[in-house]
Amino acid sequence: MQKGQHNIMARRLTETELVLASHNKGKLVEIAALVEPLGYKVISAGDLGLPEPEETGSTYRENAELKAKAAALASGKPALSDDSGLSVSALGGAPGIYSARWAGPDKDFDAAMRRVADALLMTGQYDRDAKFICALSLCWPDGHIETFEGQVSGTICWPARGDRGFGYDPIFIPTGHDITFGEMDPDAKHAMSHRADAFRQLLAACLS
Repeated sequence: MQKGQHNIMARRLTETELVLASHNKGKLVEIAALVEPLGYKVISAGDLGLPEPEETGSTYRENAELKAKAAALASGKPALSDDSGLSVSALGGAPGIYSARWAGPDKDFDAAMRRVADALLMTGQYDRDAKFICALSLCWPDGHIETFEGQVSGTICWPARGDRGFGYDPIFIPTGHDITFGEMDPDAKHAMSHRADAFRQLLAACLS
């Protein structure tokens, strides 16, 4: 189901090349792993020398769409963009769309994870519920956009565990499991992640 979309039929992707509108290497690896087995050739925005647009949106959806649109218009090819983050219940949904910014200009996610842990400690609560949220946007050069939203629920642990994945993965334990995304085999994570949830919707609507 496409969340927030009103058209009954989504546009099908007939092109065989896709620009991945991200400069985040971890996201590029995960998205390429989802798309390439379907026969699409993927090119990163960085490889094309495209600038990374400022994320001025107030939602994951808005940020994913502005990045996908910028890449599609600049490259003349369909572009796929992801905007995602960690939402912690006891922190009012923070860091949310500011998840990357909590890591600072140096993208220091060790510091960002510690900041989450410290903020939780300051609340004096025992609520560790959290979720990863992802908005995935596919934009064509004519400006048409299809957007899908996925999520995965879990809890925050501290200290961080595992060195797989990226971002906040080492402090997130998905519901029904006792290991973090940082400890999990990448294929297992890809099967259940927020990004995989959004991608399944995209696949059913636009790619299959």
